[in-house]
Amino acid sequence: MGTTNTDLPILVAGGGIGGLAAALALVRRGFKVKVMEQAPEMGEIGAGIQLGPNAFHAFDALGIGEKARSRAVYTDYMVMHDALDEYQVGLIPTGEAFRKRFGNPYAVIHRADVHLSLLEGAQASGRVECLTSTRIEHVEQDEAGVTAVDQNGVRHRGIALIGGDGVKSVVRQQFVGDAARVTGHVVYRAVVDKKDFPADLQWNAASIWVGPNCHLVHYPLRGGEQYNVVVTFHSREQEEWGVREGSKEEVQSYFQGICPKARQLIDLPKSWKRWATADREPIGQWTYGRVTLLGDAAHPTTQYMAQGACMAMEDAVTLGEALRVHGNDIAKAFDFYQRSRVARTARIVLSSREMGRIYHAKGVERLVRNDLWRGRTPERFYDAMEWLYGWNVDNCLAPQ
Repeated sequence: MGTTNTDLPILVAGGGIGGLAAALALVRRGFKVKVMEQAPEMGEIGAGIQLGPNAFHAFDALGIGEKARSRAVYTDYMVMHDALDEYQVGLIPTGEAFRKRFGNPYAVIHRADVHLSLLEGAQASGRVECLTSTRIEHVEQDEAGVTAVDQNGVRHRGIALIGGDGVKSVVRQQFVGDAARVTGHVVYRAVVDKKDFPADLQWNAASIWVGPNCHLVHYPLRGGEQYNVVVTFHSREQEEWGVREGSKEEVQSYFQGICPKARQLIDLPKSWKRWATADREPIGQWTYGRVTLLGDAAHPTTQYMAQGACMAMEDAVTLGEALRVHGNDIAKAFDFYQRSRVARTARIVLSSREMGRIYHAKGVERLVRNDLWRGRTPERFYDAMEWLYGWNVDNCLAPQ
């Protein structure tokens, strides 16, 4: 199973951020791509996401750097406050010194604008076919290629298949079959127009308020005309992994003890989307013959590191680089891609769990948290972030 001389495409299950990033990386290696998305149209649900310098390195490697940059809001700093007493736990400048250190900025952006940038890039290539209302239910493979069978029994033939079908991946279920780890943490997300957002919180920053068993996040979107609002709490209910409409009354019931300044955030949105979150235990094998996993299908994580979309795009770039190094030999490239990504993405999953614990500390643990970064200089923060934000296309592959 090596290079295959054929006009068949590489199949990509899932047309979200990871799937489209994979399509762009594959096109740059000379492949045709067929993306199969279960939703009736190509698009993204959700609200804002944060983009570290590693995300911009990925955008550039995928050829859409300028598109993405034009839609992002560039923050001046990241800041954490204690939600009980407004104590500033830590502040990390993200201006010129930060950009110089990591080669790219820190920014915030609407998920839909990341997706649109990737979709425009895929469409402009002329080599990506996007099918909607197409849910892959089963994958078959042989020495010459793969066949993906959709919900209507239609058989899609390709050289290989990338399982980029998200946190509830059908492809992962077939090949791995592991259970999700439901956290019991519930996330509410909303977008608020600037005119309705409190003037005393209109900071050009990625801002977090951390409290006992809860936290709140806010930052500007779309040129500062909107603000993303995210609140997270430990649910009293037995949660099942999923998304539904939220209730203002439920949100307000979980934030009784926090300071008035932060509490303003939960009174703002007219409507909320409610996510009951989960991740999975990291796995060491993503590749099964001509099938490999990517993005949330490979390493679903909680949101506390703000790296889900960034990791999916890193995966795509690394996959493309592995194909380049191995002359488009599928077997060798898929193995190299997996070896280059497993430890880094597992670190994100495990670090995110620990960050959630730090954010939601209470009692003496809260006091320890508030002491952790006292007096730390920007340079020391940057040193601690080097492993994460120092990623780029030149260092993405594991040593051979």
